[in-house]
Amino acid sequence: MTKSKKSIKTKSPAATSYNAMLSDVAGLLEEARRNSVRSVNAIMTVTYWEIGRRIVEYEQGGRGKAVYGEKVIVRLSNDLTERFGRGFSKRNVEQMRLFYLNWPIAQIPSAQSGICRTASGESGIDLLALAARFPLLWSHYVRLMSVKSQEARAFYEAETLRSGWSGPQLDRQISTLFYERTAPSRNKAVILKKGEKPHPEDVVTPEGEIRDPLMLEFLGLKDEYSESELEDALINHLGHFLLELGSDFAFVGRQRRLRIGDSWYRIDLLFYHRRLRCLVVIDLKLDKFTHADAGQMHMYLTYAQEHWTHQDENPPVGLILCAEKDRVLARYALEGLPNKVLASEYKTVLPREKSLVAEIDKTRKALEARRKGGDDGR
Repeated sequence: MTKSKKSIKTKSPAATSYNAMLSDVAGLLEEARRNSVRSVNAIMTVTYWEIGRRIVEYEQGGRGKAVYGEKVIVRLSNDLTERFGRGFSKRNVEQMRLFYLNWPIAQIPSAQSGICRTASGESGIDLLALAARFPLLWSHYVRLMSVKSQEARAFYEAETLRSGWSGPQLDRQISTLFYERTAPSRNKAVILKKGEKPHPEDVVTPEGEIRDPLMLEFLGLKDEYSESELEDALINHLGHFLLELGSDFAFVGRQRRLRIGDSWYRIDLLFYHRRLRCLVVIDLKLDKFTHADAGQMHMYLTYAQEHWTHQDENPPVGLILCAEKDRVLARYALEGLPNKVLASEYKTVLPREKSLVAEIDKTRKALEARRKGGDDGR
């Protein structure tokens, strides 16, 4: 008795042809998205350079003193924020000024090609023509401006252009002192070749480029953030759970964005506790608790104390929730409080860590069961 041969399913020519066409269209859309983002980014970059030029020229026409320049930055920041919204903090406006000073293309004769004539015959600025002078993204220039050494900055700029480094890759190379490691080496070619290779975390998707906070601010768009479904659902439920505990918790914001140095961060939930008169900063993790989580929360609390806390309010408190699959942990961050009496009061009034753990654990299991049931029913 001979065994029957299993028939091997092969894709029909039509299916193969369709899949090839689908792949081609998907690639076209991704490339179109990237090009669209880069076009907007180029306009954004040259616009900020032009703002910087106007600030410097205004200062040169004024008193020419540092104090005077500082007042101009603050006043311009306030006026632009009132008129255009986010993106014009004192730090951002100062960076536009520094951008012009560090990349003075106006000194190059060919930069005059950026001057055009309007319909009325008056001279104006052709942003598209000037944009060609800035081949990198605005986020690249922001990171480069943090490098104090002119030699190191020129090196990183040249390597970014040569190797096509993304923003995260440039940030990693600067943070790991790539220039300082390369400069004294006798075999620079090998090190430079190694530096060309991106790490997995260096890759930026078209969607990631579109959601760049700097880009959203320039376009005046809402800063919405796409989380994983599980994290999104847990944050939603936790927010409702805290509000249901009583009238003490008042919702302030979700995915609240903050900028520390040249890096962007997001706080999952921000509440105000009326009885304690303090902000409650909540950070949710889907993996196990690490010392880095505690350090990051300390950074959040320091920022919240300096920028979001009013004079008559108490210092903010942090809550770290780690919803790991087999172990849920809740931990309050009270180290920054000025005395033990206040810390003791916080512990008495705030929800117990055990009750938060139980609620998160129960919610996670319910969400996973619901998702599993949905998958089985397909």
